[in-house]
Order: sequence, then C-alpha cells, then structure tokens
Amino acid sequence: MSSTATAKQQGSGPVLDWAAGHGPVTGALSATTGAFAVATTGAATAMPPGWALAVGAAGALGHTIVGLRVRNAGRTLATRAASWLVGAGWTTWAMTHGPLTWAALGSLATIGVGIGAAARSTALFEEAREEEAITAEQRQIAAELSADRRAIAAEWVERIQRVCSITVRVVGVEQWATGAGYSIDAELPAGGATWNKIAAESARLSADARLPHGCTATASPGIHQGRVIIDVTTVNVLEQERTYPADYGPLSVHTGIPWGYRTNAEQILAYLREQCALIVGPTGSGKTNMVHSILAGFARADDILTWVIDLNAGSAGLPWVLPALNGEISTPDGKPVRPGIDWLAGTYNEAMTMLDTAVRVAKQRKMGYQDVLAKANTDLLPISAKIPQIMLVIDEGAEILASPDRQVRKLGEKILEVIRIARAMGIRTVLTALGATGSVLSNLMIRREAKVRVALTGGETEGMDLSKMFPGSRGLRVDQAPHKGAGFMGTPESPAALFKAWRILPNQIREIIAATSDRHPTLDAVSAKAAGPAYTRRWDSERTAWMHDQVNGDAGSTTDTAGAGLKLSALSDQEQAPLSPEDEMLRKFREQIDAQFGTAPEPQSPAGSHGTPTAGGLNLSALRGEQDNPAQQAALALLLAAGREGTGASAIARALADEHGTSRQTVVGWLRDWVKDGTAVRVGEGTKARYVHRHHAPDQPPED
Repeated sequence: MSSTATAKQQGSGPVLDWAAGHGPVTGALSATTGAFAVATTGAATAMPPGWALAVGAAGALGHTIVGLRVRNAGRTLATRAASWLVGAGWTTWAMTHGPLTWAALGSLATIGVGIGAAARSTALFEEAREEEAITAEQRQIAAELSADRRAIAAEWVERIQRVCSITVRVVGVEQWATGAGYSIDAELPAGGATWNKIAAESARLSADARLPHGCTATASPGIHQGRVIIDVTTVNVLEQERTYPADYGPLSVHTGIPWGYRTNAEQILAYLREQCALIVGPTGSGKTNMVHSILAGFARADDILTWVIDLNAGSAGLPWVLPALNGEISTPDGKPVRPGIDWLAGTYNEAMTMLDTAVRVAKQRKMGYQDVLAKANTDLLPISAKIPQIMLVIDEGAEILASPDRQVRKLGEKILEVIRIARAMGIRTVLTALGATGSVLSNLMIRREAKVRVALTGGETEGMDLSKMFPGSRGLRVDQAPHKGAGFMGTPESPAALFKAWRILPNQIREIIAATSDRHPTLDAVSAKAAGPAYTRRWDSERTAWMHDQVNGDAGSTTDTAGAGLKLSALSDQEQAPLSPEDEMLRKFREQIDAQFGTAPEPQSPAGSHGTPTAGGLNLSALRGEQDNPAQQAALALLLAAGREGTGASAIARALADEHGTSRQTVVGWLRDWVKDGTAVRVGEGTKARYVHRHHAPDQPPED
C-alpha cells in the first residue's frame, strides 16, 4: 500500500502510537482520567469507596517492589507510590461526595499537574543518575588503564631523551587490539626537531627497550609536522606462518587488495587503480608464494582481469589455469569453472601477443570511452565490473627490462609502453625481480610508476639495497626480517615497514578458483574489439598445448606412430601467433614434410630387418638416441628448414637462446658431430662456412 493511501486512511491530526510508553504528560492524563472514570462509575453504581483505596494501595506496593528490583532511586519510588495513593484517595472522596462538582474537578486537575511535574522531575533525576554511574565506571576503567599508559609514556620519554637527545611530550598511548604492541603519539619539542631523527634511531631504541628479536620501534609522521607516532612491537608475529585467510569474499580495486599483514597483525592493502607494483626477492625468500597470494586477491575482485607473463615455463600461472582447463574442479552445482586468471603467457611469442593486445586495448579505450569520461567528468576511466581493470603480472619482469638480449629487450620496451600509456585506461602492472639492485631500479619509469613496493628479504643481504628500494625511509635493516615470506612493504598510503605475506596452500588455490569462478568479469565490448582473435582464442588447444607438455614432461617427445606425420613438439611453443619470419619458415617446412613423407618407424619396429626404415619414410635418425634433447631436436629442425642455402652456428644459437638458452659453442659441437655422421654437410670455409642438411646437400640425392 502506498504512503499516500495510508495517510488518507489515517486522516488529519496527530498519529498516536499506542505501543509507546507514558511520558510525564500522558502519564498524568491517563491517571486523572482513569480516576475520574472510576469515581463516576462508582458513584452511579453505589460502589463501596474502600475498594478504590485498596486498589491504590496495591498499585503503590507493586510499583515499589518493581522499582527496588531495577534499583530505582528512593525519590522515584516515593513519587510513584505517592501518585497511586493520592489518586486512590481522590477517587474514594469523589465517590462519597460526587465527582461532578467544581471542587472535585478542580482538585483532580491540580493532582494531574502535580503528578506530571513529579514524574518529569524523577525522570530527569534517573537519567542523571544513570549517566553518572556510566561515567564513574568509565573513570574507573580509564584510571586502571592510565596507570599502565603513564608508565609507558614516562619510560619512552626517558628513552627518547637518552637515545635521540630529544625531549618529547607524550600525548597518548594506544594499545593495539591484536595485543602485539602499542603506539605512542608524542609532540616534538620546539626548535626544529623532526620525526626523522627518531626514525633514524629505530635500531638503538629497539635495543634499549630490550624488544624481542623481530620486534621494532619505528617512527612515522603524526597529524602534523610537530607530532610523531612511534609504533612499538612487543610480539613478533612475523615469525609465525599464517595461511591465506579462508574468507574468499569479493574485493575491488577501489577498496584495496590485501597483500599481507604488518607487525601489528593488521592487513596491509595495495591500491592499484593508478599505481604499478614492484616485488623483489631472492630465491627462497617466498616471492613465488606471494605472487600466488596476489593472484588470489585479484581473483576475488569483481572488477579485475589478471594477465600473467612468466617465461619460466609459466610456473606462476599454471596452478591457476590447469585445474580449470583439465576439468579437475567444478562449482557446487556441477558446472565447469573458469581459470583463476584470464590469460597466461609462458613463451616469448605469447607474451609479445599479450602485450600488443594490452597496448591496443589501452588505445581503443581512450577513443571508445570519451563519452563515458565526459559524463563522469574525469580523465580516469571509471573501473567497474562492466569495464574491468587489467592487471599484468610479469614474473621477473624487472629482469626483462634490464636484459642485454636484443629480443628480450623488445619485450621490455613493450612492457614500458603499457606502463606509460595505460594508467588512465585501467591497465597496470605488477613486476617481480630477484633483487633490489641498481640494474633493476635504474629505469626511471619503474621508479616513478611502481609506488607500491615490496622487498622480501628472507635474511638475504646480497642484492638487497633497501635505501634504493625505499628512498627516504630510514632504519630498515634486512636482519629485521629473517623469516621466509617476511620483508618490507611501502605504498603511497603506508610508509615502508615490516610485513609478511600469507602462506597460500595449493588446495586453497583450487578453492579460490571454484569460489570466484562466477565473479570474474568479462572484457568489455570496446576492449574485446581491440583485442581481437589474439584474445578470444587464448585458450585454444594449440595455444595451450605447452601447458600440458610441461605437466606431462613430454615437451621433447618427437616419436609418433608410423605414417602419422613428422612431429616436432619441441617447437610447439613457437607455433603461437604472431609468428616471426623464421618460425613461419619452420611451419611451412613442417607442412611440406608432413605432406610428402611419413615419419620413419623406430628402430625396434618391424619395418626393417635391422632397424632400417622402409622406403617412403623420411629418415630423421638424428632425432633419436642421445639427441632426444629438445634443444638439439630444434637445432636439427632449423637445419632442415634452412634448405639448400644452409645456415650457421650463430644463427641457430640465436634462434634457440630464448627458449633453450643454448650457446654458440654447443651448437658448433652438434654441427661437427652431424658432419662426422653424415647428417649434415659443411659448405665453404672460415667465416663463410655454412651447414646444409644432407637432404638438401648439393650433388647428393635425398635419402629414401
């Protein structure tokens, strides 16, 4: 029913709440009208007057008993009892002498005014009495706490004077709810003293306070430049291993993503709408585990799509992809789940495809969302579930930027382009590195954009220059965080300080994939149009074959059943779009081989008497035996693909460097062996020497 109709039914005039209790006015009115009604009825029916007096006495006694139970004041008990007795006395008198006389009516009105005034007075007295009781209780609690706080304040005033030669005045001491320490709010003395002087003496203050190992006394700015906050940790929560919180509830890029917890056991949030992030940590420091914790937070967000680049066989992203692609997990209602991340690149070509797509998406968003930006009156694209933010997580991405390799440097240039142009359009990066060194932090773009920084030390001192990682922060020492997963984290909202990442277990990753599957947003139409087939076909079987090869351990297998065609699976990760000219030549050559020849049977097959292949098959004997090495197989395939022109050791080594890390000296050894066993023929001498597979060798017919 509408509010208008309700108002019409109620009509005009005040609305009475019959369930409400009586106040001083309504209580007095109720008492006097009740007494008048009883007196009038009693006089008309010849009721014995003593009954009214008995009822009044019973009412006074009942209210007194109830008042004692609720501990009302004596004034309140007396007022209520007197009201009952006075009302009963007037009723008895009015029944005897008549309630309709002017004397009866006047006295009743006077009694009503008196009851109302007395009720109001007692109500105010009870309120004041209750407030005083609460205040007294609070004063007692404050007195108990202040004794401890006063002792802490006096102790630290003396300590700061002794260690820092500064006399401060403690304004407040706050105990942490977690019980892991307390914070001191102090006022600095006049004369130009700053909080930095106290922060620089953190180690000496901690030692003077005899704090446990792993506990610190760190200073940070107060509410203004003349105040300082000193956080004192008394319980080392960083030595404890805490698993990722089991609450997989929704998050948002706007409200921050939890990355770990501080020494006071409170979560620390990373706000990445406009900021990039840099995470450094040597081997064994817990960096990979933290990357998984970060991916967990991104998976829980309903306005983030996560793209991962890991050229180390995609190891950072595989646990978030394979359980879904292999159908190993499902939602409670039995439906298949989506991968925990939106795209995974484990090879150079796929990574370049992903970065090119990110650049196109950023540029298309700038053009396609001009009306949205104008309507919102902002130059930052409004990120939501309909227009999600893309987070690029690049494992060891800082090393890519500092790599001397020409091809890898192209990848680094593309990463920098994404960082440079895509901030306003909602594409940000999280880079990892093995150490906080000058080569990693020398890039101005990284230093300027990656304001969220993490240094996982694990007690490692080599390559951990915290002054470069957190410029301006003082008192940070690697030995303060000797535990795995512990280190320092700083954000624009929170100064660099100790923290620890949660330990995330493999079963939790699977649980998060299942719990967040229906929460992942989809790429908006404007961005999807720019991304094109490179994005829509990212989970095609030929694009994800390398993932299964890594799991099954058969990436280097080249054998197949007879007649099934030549299988060079070692090159499968080079078959991803877009292909380089060299890879395109390899692809065409493999198609020609598959069309013209069948794969030669293995030596133990019955096709030949002593392992000799039957006629009609291409004999790739160099692919067998000790040459089951995937890098050697790929080198032989390149030699085959070079045709009659041949190729050299340097060209083969360059082609294999990214994927297999093969050096020129190793390739020279292979070519020398192939020349000896007749697999290859050397043409020319010196710097002009090249190698031709015997199938294409001049003046030598191809093998049947």
